[in-house]
Amino acid sequence: GLHLVESGGGVIQTGGSLRLSCAASGYELRSYYMGWFPQGTGKGREAVATLNSDGRPKYIDSVKGRFTISKDAESGTLYLQMNDLRPEDTAMYYCAAEPGLYASMRAADYTDWGRGTRVTVSP
Repeated sequence: GLHLVESGGGVIQTGGSLRLSCAASGYELRSYYMGWFPQGTGKGREAVATLNSDGRPKYIDSVKGRFTISKDAESGTLYLQMNDLRPEDTAMYYCAAEPGLYASMRAADYTDWGRGTRVTVSP
């Protein structure tokens, strides 16, 4: 499977922006669908944004217009641009990947995971 390494997290004030990166190595990224899964304290991992292997994105309602998921297939990197951050966005953010075309929003459908990068949004 893919080896995934997230970066770009940090502590940011409400309204600020961060860009998360997920470097993937091991296989051809073009044949994988991918997603970003934040996990808050005591909660499960729930997708906020996913990307089909053909590049089409999907978002949950609470991040539409604020977050943008994208990938650079040549460099093997998945991104999550996060704008207008809110305290409820605070979580450990994991990137995940799975071979296939249509991205799932369910964590159980992904095999390859990174170790996460922490995002803390202060009021």
